[in-house]
Amino acid sequence: MDGNHAAAYVAYALSETSFIYPISPASSMGDHMDNWAATGKKNILNQIVDVNMMQSEGGAAGALHGAVAAGSLTSTFTASQGLLLMIPNMYLLAGELMPTVLHVSARTVSKHALSIFNDHSDVMATRQTGFAMMCSSNVQEVMDQGLVAHIASLKTRLPFVHFFDGGRTSAEMSKIRPITYESMKEIFPMDALKSHIRDFALNPTNPMIRGTGQRPDIFFQSTVAAHKYYEAAPRLVEETMEEVAAITGRPLKLFNYHGSPSAERVAVIMGSASKTMEEAVDYLNTQGENVGVVAVQLYRPWSSKHFLAALPASVQKVAVLDRTREDGASGMPLFLDVNVTLSDEGSQKLITGAQYGLASKEFTPAMCKAVFDNLSAENPRKKYVIGINDDVTGTSLPYGAPINTVPPGTKQCAFWGLGSDGTVGASKTAIKTIGLNTDMFAQGHFVYDSHKEDGVTVSHVRFGPSEIKAEYCIASDADFISCAHPSYVHKYDMLSTLKKGGTFVLNSPWNTLADMDRKLPATLKRQIAEREAEFYNIDAIALARDIGLGKRINMPMQACFYDLSGVLPVEEALKLLKTAIVDQYAHKGPEVVKKNQEAVDRAVGSLKKIEYPREEWLSVQTGGQKKKRSEMEGSSKFVMDIMGPVLALEGDKLPVSAFEPGGYMPVGTTRFEKRAIAPEIPVWVPDKCTQCNYCAIVCPHAVVRPFLLDKGEMKAAPSGFQTRKAKGGAESAGMNYTIQISSYDCTGCAVCVQSCPDDALYMAPFEKVAEDNAPHWDYAYALPEKEIGEKYTVKGSQFQKPLLEFSGACAGCGETPYMKLATQLFGSRMVVANASGCSSVWGGTATTNPYTVTKDGSGPAWGRSLFEDNAEYGFGMALGTKQRRYRLEDCVQNALATTSGGHELREALTKWLKVKDDPDPCDAISHKIIELLSSQRELTGLDVNFETIYQQKDMLRTQSHWIVGGDGWAYDIGFGGLDHVLSRGENVNVLVLDTEMYSNTGGQVSKATQLATVTKFAAKGKRQNKKDLGQAAMLYENVYVASVALGANMNQCVQAFRDAESYDGTSLVIAYAPCIDWGIEMKFMMDEMRKAVDSGYWTLYRYDPRRTEAKQNPFQLDSRKLKSDLKEFLVGQNRFERLVRLNKDTASSLHTDLSNVSHHRHEKFRKLAMDEYEMLEYLKTKLGEEVSTEKSIVLYGSETGNAEALAGVFSNELKRRGVRPQCMALDDFDFDTLQNFKNVYCIIATCGQGELPGNCKEFWKLMNDANLDNDFLANVNYTVFGLGDSGYVFYNEAATLFDKKFEELGGKRIMPLALGDDKDDEK
Repeated sequence: MDGNHAAAYVAYALSETSFIYPISPASSMGDHMDNWAATGKKNILNQIVDVNMMQSEGGAAGALHGAVAAGSLTSTFTASQGLLLMIPNMYLLAGELMPTVLHVSARTVSKHALSIFNDHSDVMATRQTGFAMMCSSNVQEVMDQGLVAHIASLKTRLPFVHFFDGGRTSAEMSKIRPITYESMKEIFPMDALKSHIRDFALNPTNPMIRGTGQRPDIFFQSTVAAHKYYEAAPRLVEETMEEVAAITGRPLKLFNYHGSPSAERVAVIMGSASKTMEEAVDYLNTQGENVGVVAVQLYRPWSSKHFLAALPASVQKVAVLDRTREDGASGMPLFLDVNVTLSDEGSQKLITGAQYGLASKEFTPAMCKAVFDNLSAENPRKKYVIGINDDVTGTSLPYGAPINTVPPGTKQCAFWGLGSDGTVGASKTAIKTIGLNTDMFAQGHFVYDSHKEDGVTVSHVRFGPSEIKAEYCIASDADFISCAHPSYVHKYDMLSTLKKGGTFVLNSPWNTLADMDRKLPATLKRQIAEREAEFYNIDAIALARDIGLGKRINMPMQACFYDLSGVLPVEEALKLLKTAIVDQYAHKGPEVVKKNQEAVDRAVGSLKKIEYPREEWLSVQTGGQKKKRSEMEGSSKFVMDIMGPVLALEGDKLPVSAFEPGGYMPVGTTRFEKRAIAPEIPVWVPDKCTQCNYCAIVCPHAVVRPFLLDKGEMKAAPSGFQTRKAKGGAESAGMNYTIQISSYDCTGCAVCVQSCPDDALYMAPFEKVAEDNAPHWDYAYALPEKEIGEKYTVKGSQFQKPLLEFSGACAGCGETPYMKLATQLFGSRMVVANASGCSSVWGGTATTNPYTVTKDGSGPAWGRSLFEDNAEYGFGMALGTKQRRYRLEDCVQNALATTSGGHELREALTKWLKVKDDPDPCDAISHKIIELLSSQRELTGLDVNFETIYQQKDMLRTQSHWIVGGDGWAYDIGFGGLDHVLSRGENVNVLVLDTEMYSNTGGQVSKATQLATVTKFAAKGKRQNKKDLGQAAMLYENVYVASVALGANMNQCVQAFRDAESYDGTSLVIAYAPCIDWGIEMKFMMDEMRKAVDSGYWTLYRYDPRRTEAKQNPFQLDSRKLKSDLKEFLVGQNRFERLVRLNKDTASSLHTDLSNVSHHRHEKFRKLAMDEYEMLEYLKTKLGEEVSTEKSIVLYGSETGNAEALAGVFSNELKRRGVRPQCMALDDFDFDTLQNFKNVYCIIATCGQGELPGNCKEFWKLMNDANLDNDFLANVNYTVFGLGDSGYVFYNEAATLFDKKFEELGGKRIMPLALGDDKDDEK
């Protein structure tokens, strides 16, 4: 198991209640607790633990405080900022002497940048709270000392923080010996439970008061009164350690010494690095050294007595290593504790202080050796950092090349994987299989880059007959290395760690020696030959695709590992692997299990050994070179010197001088990455394309784009560059249209192919088309930007350059299309405050920054604060900008009043005052002002007043402030701040990317999670309805609110964004964003949105306060009719199907409840959207009263929004003339009531090759029902107006069909069929 599993295992045994909240890398502890409670697991008191998901870490700490106050055994789990949010309650818990345990996967606290990796900065920030603090160094210790922490907390009356290294110990898979619950119960102090918790519980049968307010006269004394408990704690912890050791046979100490009993040089350290130090100490002592290490287990209360007892009397020199950094301090925390202890003892020992391992920076045996070598130096460094090259302030200690210190017989394996291919999961399965079925020790550590799904992963796995203490990545002597993606052969130095005679397995389509000669780079061939590697290849991607596993190649690759490694007999290993598949994938359904087992059966036979010419490869210098287009030629110094090494996983080699203090990074760097990770990419078929641009608007990574070329650009295009004559009005006359795909940036999600209404795209193997298509993309990408047509339409928006491109989001991500669209509409003036979460990972990963700029260098300015305070962060930026613009306005007015200046400049400044809040005219006049000021400044200099304006020129343009985040932020932890911002009425725009779960931390339940969903922290299915954030915001009545789903109604989404941004006040856009964690195939992402809306699961609407001023209903329901059954929608998603597999009766009940809730919500929204007359008719119908027969309705069929917009204009014109029509999409209309309308006005567009718009197809099907009489519409007057383009073969086909059908059903024409032509100058 891993460290988090071990901690949760103990916490569950010794808790009655537990309060959880997700934060990496601690989230899985809460997940284990919830799963065990859901399956009815009992603690040692024979109870099922009451596990509760809270809205924040602060909420978890508050609930924890309350539960202990009520006399309950309780626990929680957290890390980093989450722990810091608990600090106020930690003071209370310690001050009130309340036993409890916080298990902490220690993680870096965000400073200049966020990091989810390990150091001790979070736990060190809690030293002053009064909590006792225990540190565990490996997975076994997490279990053993976790038990110590729980029991010692009861004995001492002190709350405990039990911490271990996040990402390293927390996620490290290791073979351990669990402590049974029966054994725990044997040593559990029931007397302490009664005397130290139950007897102090707040209970009306024995009332007391706690938490009073105290004056200065008694507060100090009351604080010191508790000191006796801290004095007694080390002895009681030691006693508890002895009790635990008695049932486990594993000794535990407050300070654990390892090494020579007569050591003269000793290191003092905490956490996982202590095990690395132990391994290094053993190695160094065999080399004639005389060294040792003290691992600190109980950090608070600090026991000088026990520390000195652990230190050999022979010690003369001590190196203290801290995994934290307190800037400006005289020394780090552990260093100061050791210094004070030895000083109080009167010792003259040399003490050095080192900082190491921040944010999981590797700490290796070579560094351990350097620490001891420094102690032996004639003039040792007293304070230093190790593991980096500080070439700025010179504080770093150099260290040597890697040394192999692992015990003999240890097998070391490195599995290079792609984030979504299952390699990490397969490695974990191998560790469990081998660990549980052999006598070998097993350990696994997993390294990830910062891409969401398709990033590189490296699984470092060790097996051996001896205990494995190597808490660092494999740096040399690897026995087995596999590579799961062929592009890696060009990107990474994978084989530098392979030992001579080791095995290398490559997954690629190159099955012959000739293929390898042609494709492999010379450096890799030389490495294979130099190491005399056993080289194998398997086309696992083809195998997985053939079976139906997509790109999940973990099982074929794991089968190859068992076949070649010899760790277990092959037949036995494969049998165990198949059993593991059932355990691992049963929750995903039997079909998934069957496919994975088939992959195992077929893999070994597909494995081919490559008999390479060793002598030839030893000296090869050319061949298989990475294509020039994939290099970073012509890029910036940042890209070449920083981004390049980071992408190659060589960032550890960069010196301090390479970085800008403060964490600032340039934008627009993802275009140089060229990951080439897609097994298949889309190919455009021009003759089928109707130029709707749907493929572009849905593309999550902005790799599919339309371009318009003039004649000159056409002539200069590279060979094979395909275009077709651009369709549309006069603005596109003389232009040619093309769709181009960025092959090397595509993730292969196929959303574009699935969303194309014309079958004008298909997926083709990457190897066959990527290189040929690359020059076409490069040429199109470099073309001048053309802003043609109305940008606030589906089609027109996609001719705007996306200022979010090639992000590290998952393939098929449901979030990025919304943010990409926002940048196309407003990106040149956007300021983005981004909550921590998925959108901050794909939007703000260091070095690969997807937000980019326009031709004039403007683009989104992006910043991230914390998870919980994003609304306030964005609000503050907006107010700061507002105040600065007020000052600029004052300066302009003052300059105009007191300074003559040139006439043209004065005229421009005067105009600016009038349009400063109107984006487009303000942009135009701002550019002119800057040109005039710059010109005059260069020629004659500027008057002081104009110089003041010039210095503030960055404030001339309007800014569009966006507050962006996921539902975990908006519905839960940040809701208080968001609600406050919504109430203030400032001109800020809020975009909530609603995945209905905490996607970034693995898919935990949030208040946005819908009823009946099975997800992490809701293993039995969520039992509460989804919170309605939109309705809560509408209660303020002055907030613009929209609920959108791009795949259901693209035009409604575009209009909602336009309306939200143009509203002079606060706006909230809630965007339905499908996620891979839903258990859906992401290429169907847009279809899932449509199904969600059609079934009533998700509702489309817009609430615009401006309509109230125009005496219109501010609420517009854009999904007026339910078109499908909700239960059928639920069946298609694993997050709902899982409940059926768990408990059919519960699932049936909850799904019915959800269906009822959805119908009730839809009916409520339908009534909310009615005006007074519609409501009157609705009520009359309900009461059975007669309604007016002079009813009129405007119906539209619209694909891109033009017909919808025209229908709205026409409807308003009718109202102006005294007619009160309804207006809606044809498919939103109840066809059975059509006969009740006197006048029907149809406005219908034609799309594609004579296709009907998507929102009128159901209506058309009903009109063609053979059972309808010929006089069905005999009492209906109708007229049809068509929107088309005479450049298309099927000009106005849809309108013509509808007009004819109305006539066939007996309708009476009000006027003849009218056909609008987009090519007409007057439209």
